[in-house]
Amino acid sequence: MDLAKVILLAMIATAIQSLHANTIEDDEWWRAQTEMAYNASVAAVHPHPEDEISTFNHHVHLALEGNNGTRRSLSGHLYSGGCRAQNPIDRCWRCRANWAQNRKQLADCVKGFGRRTTGGKAGDYYVVTNPSDTDLVTPKPGTLRHAVLQPKPLWIIFAHDMIIKLNGELIVTSDKTIDGRGAKVEIANGAGITIQFARNIIIHNIKIHDIVPASGGMIRDTWDHAGLRSADDGDGITIFGSHDIWIDHLSMWNCKDGLIDAVSASTAITVSNCHLTRHNDVMLFGASDNDPRDKVMQATIAFNHFGKGLIQRMPRCRFGFFHVVNNDYTHWEMYAIGGTSNPTIISQGNRFIAPPNPMAKQITNRNNMVGDEWKAWIWRSENDLMLNGAYFVESGVPLKKRPDKDFIKAKPGSYVRRLTRFAGFLNCRVGRVC
Repeated sequence: MDLAKVILLAMIATAIQSLHANTIEDDEWWRAQTEMAYNASVAAVHPHPEDEISTFNHHVHLALEGNNGTRRSLSGHLYSGGCRAQNPIDRCWRCRANWAQNRKQLADCVKGFGRRTTGGKAGDYYVVTNPSDTDLVTPKPGTLRHAVLQPKPLWIIFAHDMIIKLNGELIVTSDKTIDGRGAKVEIANGAGITIQFARNIIIHNIKIHDIVPASGGMIRDTWDHAGLRSADDGDGITIFGSHDIWIDHLSMWNCKDGLIDAVSASTAITVSNCHLTRHNDVMLFGASDNDPRDKVMQATIAFNHFGKGLIQRMPRCRFGFFHVVNNDYTHWEMYAIGGTSNPTIISQGNRFIAPPNPMAKQITNRNNMVGDEWKAWIWRSENDLMLNGAYFVESGVPLKKRPDKDFIKAKPGSYVRRLTRFAGFLNCRVGRVC
């Protein structure tokens, strides 16, 4: 076979793999899944994303300044006992000592573009009792892999502390909540989590770290389908062709590729209250400048602490619409927020503390764009607190506000330490305020 044919076949194989995540089968089943997933993502897009920004900011104002004191929840119910939760997501559930008897209340607390996510609220509880992951095709009952493959909504909890070393991608199917409260649950030293062609998933209060690429092989991806998969990249969490996803209160560090990647027309995503450390490529939203399907992507990045040992991509965005709000950026080595392919990035009420390096003070990065094309991209900074010489290079015009709608600004970056104080894994214990 001549060199030209070899190169052509390699390009075709790469395109197929890109379309089908880490699968290496090119069959009708995957084509159907891809088409259905894209259509579902299109349907999940908020037609007026600026309204969602205003609604989110309104909830933050209520949590900090609510009527009758901030000890009253947004739903009007009084909190019991002492509670130091400050942001609207945490105040929705953390201030109740009986959270373990009403775990599913968490599903009512999400804000931002992932606002419709309810996870396994409509289903039964599934208790993970076994941390092993020895069979990727016929997983043992009681394991996390067995739980996430069930063809029904489930609220997944853990019987005790455990470290789970995954031997292959953990492929989470629709309508699931992974709820680590009440135990110390770590996914570490093996493969990561993949959300592929799925909807309505919550991942809450676990640690994910030291993820390495898995070699692939035969892996069950739904209850009634197993397929041959290639080696993965070593992401902590990959969101692929999925929508209505909420990632909350995770501690993540030191994965081989990204901590959180969302690609291939994924949308309606909220990443909140996470503590991210010791990593290079932190978050990626949109995998390729040649995949305009990511124009449907909408994501809220809120109340996260971008901490020690981070280098870049907090996040890096392509094509879509991104609300980056009330996060604490205390460390970066190259830049904080970047992107290409005309994403809309609205940065509001964040705190940016630039590193000592005088060449890394700029918050934004447009990947060495040549020419003036980037000047039309809508990248706006509003109420951000910039310290130690940090600066944000804006472009484009301010968001247009609909004349029939009030537009509520974000709380300023000076509030960020309060809003992010408890970012990351929470040591929740049954019978006590979390």
